[in-house]
Amino acid sequence: MSDERVRYSDADLQEFKAIIKEKIEKAERDLQLIRESFINDQNNGTDDTSPTFKAFEEGAETLSKEQNSILAGRQEKFVRDLKNALIRIENKTYGVCRVTGKLIPKERLLAVPHATLSIEAKNMQK
Repeated sequence: MSDERVRYSDADLQEFKAIIKEKIEKAERDLQLIRESFINDQNNGTDDTSPTFKAFEEGAETLSKEQNSILAGRQEKFVRDLKNALIRIENKTYGVCRVTGKLIPKERLLAVPHATLSIEAKNMQK
């Protein structure tokens, strides 16, 4: 058996690269929408509303901003993970499990293109 590491072919890597670039574009658009809704400081006209209802609305607004902040953080991590996958494609290490050294099945990479672990390795972590 040769010492050369198993890896995906250049054609496969180009296919994954196209998929990942498309996902990055969509994820960045989604992140922009999340950021815009987070920054949105429009007053919904509660100045003349009963103080009780105004308090409810302000509480809901705070919760919504917290949720958007959490979503933005998760989306930023997703974009970062996808960009890291592109680096692995350039290094020709994409699709190789970082624990087992075996190829991650193509079906898994199509579903989770930023995966760095095979299902086998994920199950070992439990």
